[in-house]
Amino acid sequence: MSNDASYSDFPQPQPAFANRHLAPSPGASQADSYRDSEAYPASSPNNSTTLLPASAPKPEVAYGTSYGEKTARSPSKNRKLIGLGALLGVAIVVVAVVVPVYFLVIKKHHRSAAVSSTASPTALASSTGSTGGDSTGGKTIVGAVTGGDGSTVTTDNGTTFTYKNPFGGYWIADPQNPFASGARPNSWTPALNETWTWGVDHVYGVNLGGWFVLEPFIAPALFQAYPSAVDEWSLSTLMRADGTLEATMEAHYDTFITEEDIAQIAGAGLNWIRVPIPFWAISTWSDVGTDSTGTVAEPFLEGVCWKYIVRLFGWARKYGLRVNLDLHTIPGSQNGYNHSGRDGQINFLNGIMGIANAQRAIDYIRIITEFISQPEYKDVVQMFGVMNEARMAIIGRPPLNAFYLELHNLLRGITGVGAGNGPYIGVHDGFQGVSSWAGFMEGSDRVVLDTHPYFAFNGQANNQPIATSDDFMSPDAGGRWPAAACNTWGSSLNTSREQFGITVAGEWSNGYNDCGLYLNGVPGSNHYGDCTLWQDSSTWNTTVKAGVQAFAMASMDALQDWFFWTWKIAPAADGVVSSPLWSYQLGLEGGWMPTDPRTAHGKCAAIGVSGEQFDGTFSAWQTGGAGAGTIAASFSSSFGVWPPLTISNVDPAALTVMPTYTATGSVATLTYITPTVTGATTTVTPTVSVGNGWFDSADTASGVTAVAGCTYPAAWEALTLPAPTALCTGAPA
Repeated sequence: MSNDASYSDFPQPQPAFANRHLAPSPGASQADSYRDSEAYPASSPNNSTTLLPASAPKPEVAYGTSYGEKTARSPSKNRKLIGLGALLGVAIVVVAVVVPVYFLVIKKHHRSAAVSSTASPTALASSTGSTGGDSTGGKTIVGAVTGGDGSTVTTDNGTTFTYKNPFGGYWIADPQNPFASGARPNSWTPALNETWTWGVDHVYGVNLGGWFVLEPFIAPALFQAYPSAVDEWSLSTLMRADGTLEATMEAHYDTFITEEDIAQIAGAGLNWIRVPIPFWAISTWSDVGTDSTGTVAEPFLEGVCWKYIVRLFGWARKYGLRVNLDLHTIPGSQNGYNHSGRDGQINFLNGIMGIANAQRAIDYIRIITEFISQPEYKDVVQMFGVMNEARMAIIGRPPLNAFYLELHNLLRGITGVGAGNGPYIGVHDGFQGVSSWAGFMEGSDRVVLDTHPYFAFNGQANNQPIATSDDFMSPDAGGRWPAAACNTWGSSLNTSREQFGITVAGEWSNGYNDCGLYLNGVPGSNHYGDCTLWQDSSTWNTTVKAGVQAFAMASMDALQDWFFWTWKIAPAADGVVSSPLWSYQLGLEGGWMPTDPRTAHGKCAAIGVSGEQFDGTFSAWQTGGAGAGTIAASFSSSFGVWPPLTISNVDPAALTVMPTYTATGSVATLTYITPTVTGATTTVTPTVSVGNGWFDSADTASGVTAVAGCTYPAAWEALTLPAPTALCTGAPA
């Protein structure tokens, strides 16, 4: 999320447009219109069983060349395994993993009726199990546990909740095969083991912001406890000093988003989640250079959040949600915003440490790609945003083009080319507007353009009234704001789908103004004026809620493929959610978000906005078909040199003496590991491979590390430090 108040990401409202709505209206027949699964029919308390339907194909239990992927083998010796939760710096190999068992709790007569109609007598006998004291708590578990609307879910710590999903979605959990992927969030979305078709299937997504990458306005109480903290760097420094860093952050990772949140997201008619993660999920450096105080170490909590990210992958799989994994932080900072890790300077491809920081970033992106491209994860993590919100106006387009070309070739060298080989690659528009990306890297393999349309950060007061009708379906509801969303965003995104290819709104919100505690950073300021009303939704009346909902529906209709920012805002120290316009969950609870996102279809036309259309057809190469991976020669010849030939804020004559790292270091390998649960319910050991964390066994290159004997400027503050005058080779003087 950008908090650059001086920049308006989109132009002023353009001539009207009309969205093309490929999905039917909510009132249409689902039998005729929506894809449903024959393998895993939608469940309810009356037809759910503790087994998969007898006629269903069994979940995949083996992975390898028979499924069209490379066979992952042992990683090279110069990589260190990261099993987070083990001792720091100790390499481990996960041999067997204990995973939670999830039970579907249904009244006995309901289960018996369901099983008798879908399962064989043998399966029924196995499902009821024995009363002996075996390792599964007296039950022999065969197949998967599944449930739909009204089913009871028992979580890994023994708590229960009722799954509410009126849209035909159902969950599946197989304790012996945690990689079974037959679940679906609703009847109109393909199950995870079915093909997603861009231009036909639509992204109704939500971000899980503020969870693994802290933001002051999403988790304000953490920052209120340390008034001088403005970002995760300064907060981590203060918590490390008083000895609370690990305990505080791990408690946040464990509780901010729970399994019930993921179930609620599926039950809200959504089908994707965008998950911002930090590079310190993998590692930090204890020496990133020197400043006037001496050697600088990155203060972030290293590695601990990875096990919670892996747990999240399991929850997403269980409820049928696709994941857009987004690398939100880059060494040195790619945008200078607090959510890059450190507020202030941009030292990625900018200034004297620009290349060195980019080298580290490439290593982290490579490590993540190796993990999520494994067959155990590729059906869940179907998109990888390789860098969030790089500020192109400062970094420059040529260096970024060279970086993205280098990444594309690296990633597709790991995954292979074509549909099904690794995730789609997400690239942010750099705040330059989607139209400037027309024709970018033509012939690439499955690249998605990510744009973040906000009115809140356009530097204007935006105080025109939104509370204009108590009926959100009225053409007058929301004042000027619904039409502004339709006019400003719909036409530009439709045109981008024609001229670039797949284009999604990776972030947007109901924040038409910039009100919200710490929304513009700590200590906070705004352009709106008196924000009292907008920082406590308990004071909102029906007219306010109707206006916000009308704006939300117009935004959904205009954007078509979108991820709302964000699912949850934590209360401030006073117990009040002080940025309610930014919480999808609170909007559902409070009645200003649509309970079915499909009801937004046609909103723009209903308020008289029409214009540019998109027919839903992408070129074959854009979705991994014919021509994918054959990048236009003109682009490769212009940007195919790495490192790039120009770096912002570096004199061309000084390029040859810029500090760089050497490729002689070890490379971390991420592993399958989940948090230890106190008071856990029954557990069993998976009977399938959990992967070794490294998909491409041919990828044996070393990682980057500092050149021995060289002193580097501090990598996060190098713009204000003296530039080197000679190249350091590490050789004795």
